[in-house]
Amino acid sequence: MTSFTDHDDLKHLDEKDPLRLVKQRFLIPDGVYYMNGNSLGPLSTDAKTRMDKAVSEEWGHELIKGWNTAGWYDMPKRVGDKIGTLIGAKPGETLLCDSTSVNLFKAVNAALSIQKGRKKIISESGNFPTDLYILDGTRRFSKGEYELATLDRSEILNAIDEETAVVVLTHVHYVSGEIFPMKEINLRAHEKGALVVWDLSHSVGAIKTDLEGSCADFAVGCGYKHLNGGPGAPAFIYAAKRHHAQIRQPLSGWFGHEAPFSFIDDYIPANDARKLLCGTTGVLGASALEAAVDLFLEVREEERLEKLYRMSRLFDAMIAEKCSPYGFERVSPPDPENRGAHLSYRHPDGYAIMQNLIAKGVIGDFRAPDYLRFGISPLFMGYEDLLKVTDILEEILKSKSYEAAQYQVKHAVT
Repeated sequence: MTSFTDHDDLKHLDEKDPLRLVKQRFLIPDGVYYMNGNSLGPLSTDAKTRMDKAVSEEWGHELIKGWNTAGWYDMPKRVGDKIGTLIGAKPGETLLCDSTSVNLFKAVNAALSIQKGRKKIISESGNFPTDLYILDGTRRFSKGEYELATLDRSEILNAIDEETAVVVLTHVHYVSGEIFPMKEINLRAHEKGALVVWDLSHSVGAIKTDLEGSCADFAVGCGYKHLNGGPGAPAFIYAAKRHHAQIRQPLSGWFGHEAPFSFIDDYIPANDARKLLCGTTGVLGASALEAAVDLFLEVREEERLEKLYRMSRLFDAMIAEKCSPYGFERVSPPDPENRGAHLSYRHPDGYAIMQNLIAKGVIGDFRAPDYLRFGISPLFMGYEDLLKVTDILEEILKSKSYEAAQYQVKHAVT
């Protein structure tokens, strides 16, 4: 096994890194190694500058005129199309709006609206909980019209049958990082007459995603993880153009109307993806996210992914060498190309270890019951950072400093 005992080789990789100047555009505090971009991306100078402009110049000076003069009204489509570039969508298929949970409710019900006579919804047991809660809500509010089947991921493909209306899956699993074979599942669903809704929250800005090439139907995702759009950033929703004419969704708010400012009593949905909109755009959050996405679009995807896979392999090898003797067990797939941009490990004292890491400036996160997650970002992380992180973690495990009382206290957000 390769040994990582000094920084020379990693420092050389950092010096040759084509993304090294991008790293300087992120405002990460000194002494902090941030490995939690899979939960909340850090602030960039681009987003901060854009927010300053949106607050001081646009809202502060233009006031309500900003809807026309500052491009606020067009934000859902404009920013949506930019995000669409990152997920392999065609123009006019992706919209910035609402939250991931709200968009999932809309997407699932839009899919169900064109699946008359089919009653089964399939998802994965152990899926991200809010997705399962939204599906349970859909079932309950339909007064039992739909059946929800949650299955082990190994059973999903064979469970899709002629009774299946919609399959709802998270592309990259939030704990393990395992990637579902999107195209294979889409094609199986279409063969059986079913539709698929994908949650891309841990995919967008992290791994290569090709909705058009994989024949996707619907997708949703958030803007605050790998896209670095800020806490509670707006989400996005995608619908393939072939479905636009048929679909209806239950949250028929005024931004989804064909003519919102006609102010008529009757709801007439827009004749394109805009029918998936609901309420007024949160302009400040959308402004920060747009700047963050623009930064992504400056970077060549090939360089970003090459660095991701190299960093992911290195970090996993370092953990195996330095930390596995202390009970650290990887739960993510071994091949970086089969997992997202985070690595998860198990340890019986996972929560306390993560709290100890955070106290020493290494910020990852914990997921119950015993998972530690470490996000890998090619944009704001360097290779040498990985060795520093594993050295700190090794010392914590060796000394068992995580057993101290202050690291046992459970916080509301883990």
